[in-house]
Amino acid sequence: MDNQQNKVQHIFIIGSKGLGNYGGYETFVDKLTEYHKDNPNIKYHIACKGNGKGFMDESKLIGAKTIDKYHFEYHNADCFKVYVPEKLGSAQAIYYDIEALKQSISYCKANNIENPIVYILACRIGPFVGKYQRQIHKLGGKLLVNPDGHEWMRAKWSKLVRHYWKTSEKGMVKHADLLVCDSVNIEKYIQEEYSQFKPKTTFVAYGADIKRSSLEDDDPKLTNWLVEKGLKPFEYYLVVGRFVPENNFETMICEFMKSHSKKDLAIITTKDDAFLKELDERLHFKNDSRIKFVGTVYDQEFLKKIRENAYGYFHGHSVGGTNPSLLEALSSTRLNLLLDVGFNKEVGQDSALYWSKRDGDLAALIDKADQMSAEELEKYNVLSTDRIRDAYSWQFIADKYEKVWAGKN
Repeated sequence: MDNQQNKVQHIFIIGSKGLGNYGGYETFVDKLTEYHKDNPNIKYHIACKGNGKGFMDESKLIGAKTIDKYHFEYHNADCFKVYVPEKLGSAQAIYYDIEALKQSISYCKANNIENPIVYILACRIGPFVGKYQRQIHKLGGKLLVNPDGHEWMRAKWSKLVRHYWKTSEKGMVKHADLLVCDSVNIEKYIQEEYSQFKPKTTFVAYGADIKRSSLEDDDPKLTNWLVEKGLKPFEYYLVVGRFVPENNFETMICEFMKSHSKKDLAIITTKDDAFLKELDERLHFKNDSRIKFVGTVYDQEFLKKIRENAYGYFHGHSVGGTNPSLLEALSSTRLNLLLDVGFNKEVGQDSALYWSKRDGDLAALIDKADQMSAEELEKYNVLSTDRIRDAYSWQFIADKYEKVWAGKN
């Protein structure tokens, strides 16, 4: 290796399915590599899922260059595919992280890479990570972990799986050289819950795009969609998120039905017929013509335009760190009504309105929001956009990660 090569900091990122718009981590890795692609001092190596649900198909990434079955290049990053035995079922994610970790360490040994940084997203492999941390240390490297949100609290997991998540989180915290928390609340939780390990932590938020949608107001894609769904610009409230209990869809729908709003409630979410049927049996929301489940939208520019045309946005997420859909809403939607929990208040501060799960609370807030003047709406629009620009823009986040890689966190 020449001297210039020795100056390069090699970063191995494990835990996302790849790069792109699959989810929060995938978008994060995409943006991080994009903003650092011309930085000669950083070389990214990104683990990507080679098969199964959510696998990485680089042919859909503009500018990606396929090398072979196991490698492609994107944003000057070396992206390597990890193939997972599908018979493993729910244990696939654990296998995927461990295999990616093994391959990263082997790559460092084969290519004489010294002082690598291995950055693991989420806490899936806590019971196994100790021996790999020791191997990374032998290379002069460091193990960094992003602890994500309170995965062990999610209602979708069984009691046994929740116990595993909590145990695994403990193991990851114990062995990490640094925990990069994307929420001040998560950082505080890590410091208090695992004080016996004296964890070293830093806070770097998730990022958001502050550009307006590239679609025009009269783009047929938008106008046709609005007509098809029975919606009018600025005459609907919007909810975007996975249809899971901890996102509090039931509360938001129930409270909207109690409100006197003449507007619609457009719900963009994953399809779950069983949950929908169960919800309707309890709420009878199908009798309320204002409640509209409008399917899923995966086109990010189009989704941004839908947000921009909403009167307001409801955010009911109660678990997790900095939630990507909240950042996108604050960036794009002029008025945001957020569930009053620490994670959401930390992000929104004074740029949003807040509601509790108390009976009638959100309904009253909706009625109040409906009566807001154009000046009040514009005030919140400016505050929320400024909040994202000042603390959550991708450039801001990428600059902070550059300092983390250099040990200046």
